[in-house]
Amino acid sequence: MERTYSQIDMDERRKIARWRDGGVKVDIIAEKLGRHRSTIFRELRRNTFIDVQMPELNGYYCLTANDKALERRAKLRKLARFAHLRQSVIERIMHGWSPQQIAGRLQLEQHPICVSHETIYKFAYSPDGHAIKLWRHLPEHRARRRPRHARRRHGRRFSPDVNILHRPDVVAHSIFNCN
Repeated sequence: MERTYSQIDMDERRKIARWRDGGVKVDIIAEKLGRHRSTIFRELRRNTFIDVQMPELNGYYCLTANDKALERRAKLRKLARFAHLRQSVIERIMHGWSPQQIAGRLQLEQHPICVSHETIYKFAYSPDGHAIKLWRHLPEHRARRRPRHARRRHGRRFSPDVNILHRPDVVAHSIFNCN
């Protein structure tokens, strides 16, 4: 059975919750959903509801699991969620700081919310960053971002004036008459 990874959706979470309430083993749930058993174990571990005051309510609930998963995915966009952090990053970029310098300074100052330089670049090239033309203040001033691991195109390495065919006769004769 060929498997490709995709996020677990609400329909699958409903089935998992129903089968867990029915006492079905994780291996069987994974087989019925066409997923790897570790995916189901991870889903149960990450998204199980735990209440310290009322432990009888602990368990896997599909709505709570879906909310937890969506909340975890939303955390990736720190600059979109935290206005004070976004404003601080924008001001520093406008003053000529590079994203690497900003990320390093936030870490050095032990800011409660850290962002990497990659997150800052993504924000600068996002629609929000383009709206305020943030890319103009970045070190390379590109309107569009070059792919991260793409090869750079190089023009001619040497100008036509430096071609070996145009070398002086003195150099040409001295190379062949070394013996």
